[in-house]
Amino acid sequence: MITFGTEGIEVSIVALLVSDDGMTLTGHLSKANPQWKNADLSVPVLVTWRGPDAYVSPSYYPSKAEHGKVVPTWNYITIHARGCLVIHDDPIWVRQLVGSLTDFHEANFAEPWGLGDAPPSYVDTMVQEIVGIEVQVTSLEGKWKLSQNRPPSDVAGVIAGLASHGPSSDGLRVAEAMMHL
Repeated sequence: MITFGTEGIEVSIVALLVSDDGMTLTGHLSKANPQWKNADLSVPVLVTWRGPDAYVSPSYYPSKAEHGKVVPTWNYITIHARGCLVIHDDPIWVRQLVGSLTDFHEANFAEPWGLGDAPPSYVDTMVQEIVGIEVQVTSLEGKWKLSQNRPPSDVAGVIAGLASHGPSSDGLRVAEAMMHL
């Protein structure tokens, strides 16, 4: 999450929940993180999500052998959300948010942890140490560079080159995305 305020541009990595319609993002910041106090709430906030990305070697392009007019580049997928930032310091709102975030992230565990697993007084203390944040999204923008500017033979070469990086690599995920363009 990127904000502008009294200290200039500030950035924090924040776990966010996305509403069903994608137009509201909720999360929290530590009260020790000055970003929430410094943010100019009249200036839109920017939230970015980085998808898979990978280096593209000129050696992947068959056209390299034909004319040599190729250079290295980077392929990527990203999403940008802009909107109005709202700060929530109400402990009931923040506790509900923490419960929702926890439930979301624990959902795939065999024995999910829940707020009720910790002593209530401890949870109350932890809730007092954070502020809730809400971004009311005004615009969403997806960006991707997946060799769209290259001829089909070069695209095929990039897909093959990136796929060779292995099954758990971002290169493979970029190659898979390229196959769906």
